Amino acid sequence: MKAVYLLILALAFFACSGGNNDYPRADNAFDAGREFIDGCLKGDFKRASFYMLDDGENNKDLQQIKAIYQQKTQEQKQNYYGASIIVNEDAAVSDSVHVINYMNSFDKIARKVKVVLQSGGWKVDFKYTFNGNL
Repeated sequence: MKAVYLLILALAFFACSGGNNDYPRADNAFDAGREFIDGCLKGDFKRASFYMLDDGENNKDLQQIKAIYQQKTQEQKQNYYGASIIVNEDAAVSDSVHVINYMNSFDKIARKVKVVLQSGGWKVDFKYTFNGNL
């Protein structure tokens, strides 16, 4: 009986520790954007997904970025992993919408992400990066 109890306890522990709850909630737009961008640079798409609005178009876009990342050479992945985020501008469009213009120190390509305030905290609306609609 004691072994069954320990097994249930261990399963409960692993179930609680394996979800997206491993990441702290973003209390501001800058933190959400930074965590999302850093997750993408490091190939940690689970973390990037946690800081992204959960909708079909965003999920599709993130899966495409993940597929592109996985096709990169090991050297390219290492360069992205070690890259720093360079924020060119953090523009507050409103109290609940920010647009972060950034690049990374490896490829130095300017990009933008929109971050919005939701009931669950600040989240990246990744589709904005591709279509630019506020």
